[in-house]
Amino acid sequence: MDEVFHPDFLMLDTIRRAQGEVLAAVGYGPLERQYDVAACTRRWRLRDYAGGTRASLLMIGAPIKRPYIWDLAPSISALGYCLDQGFRVHLLEWTAPNIGDEPICLDDYVEAISDAVNRVKATVGAAMPILLGHSLGGTLAAVFVALDPASVAGLVLLGAPLCFGAGTSRFRDAVAALPGSAPAPSELVPGSLLGHASALAAPADFVWSRLTDAALSRLDAQALETHLRVERWALDEVALPGHFMGQVLAWLYREDRFRRGVLPVKGRGLGPRNLTTPTLAAVDAGDGVVPLAAVEEFLAASPARTQIVVYPGETGVALQHLALLIGLRARATVWPQIFAWIDGLAATAPPRD
Repeated sequence: MDEVFHPDFLMLDTIRRAQGEVLAAVGYGPLERQYDVAACTRRWRLRDYAGGTRASLLMIGAPIKRPYIWDLAPSISALGYCLDQGFRVHLLEWTAPNIGDEPICLDDYVEAISDAVNRVKATVGAAMPILLGHSLGGTLAAVFVALDPASVAGLVLLGAPLCFGAGTSRFRDAVAALPGSAPAPSELVPGSLLGHASALAAPADFVWSRLTDAALSRLDAQALETHLRVERWALDEVALPGHFMGQVLAWLYREDRFRRGVLPVKGRGLGPRNLTTPTLAAVDAGDGVVPLAAVEEFLAASPARTQIVVYPGETGVALQHLALLIGLRARATVWPQIFAWIDGLAATAPPRD
């Protein structure tokens, strides 16, 4: 059995990374803040950003891409903005798998988040952190919180889907309808293949809106710089384990098991009833990947105290799905609501023994 699903895309991964390096060489690479590595395994690293006296935040990105989208440049850094507001920040960085690694499944990703949460607690003196997850990283964070709701103080979802039923998003419907066989558990799925499949499934979100944003950004130097930095990041793709990808496609996108309450994780069937931790979901109304319908029904069925923040999106972000992380309008209108909600958690938390 081949160890790479569509191995020809591995060469495309190399080519796209080389294109990204060209953009970086002319000044559009990431400008990240310094950090320490608090913990490291074969599957993930935990970044620790020093300082901060407000709540402890653990950021979790989608494993398909590099984590520096949280800290792309000082003027558009969600991570930096949180640090500047006095929060203690950690970031979970997924490590790219290698050919020959043992199959990695959904349980392994959830276990990694659990390990990272425990490490953060040990670092900050046992205080429960708040998870912030974007895209599939937010979905994974929600699955973990459903499994172990008492381990964190709150959950913030940024463009993170929870509902995968027909009609919840045009991206979901297109992905569910994609033809072709699923990867074998032992195979790797090249990042460029995933990117190509996303563009094929939802060209309006991943192709045409991107080109429109490029055209609109040409008259605004800051918007154009942001667009080019995002283009560099988009070329920096990561392969994913075939076992995990097969589960995501089948259990989430095609069978909607999480919303239905039957997602099998660690021997349990998880769903909305298990999400009892306070949860805030930020939704970009212009995002065809994760619109309001991708979270609303799930949170309505959850017994947790929930809040949904909707904003209309903006130009100058290259991909609308990233606007909650890098958009200036999102920083001005959405993030203050997130910070106020987090502060409210501390104010209403029961006293610790």
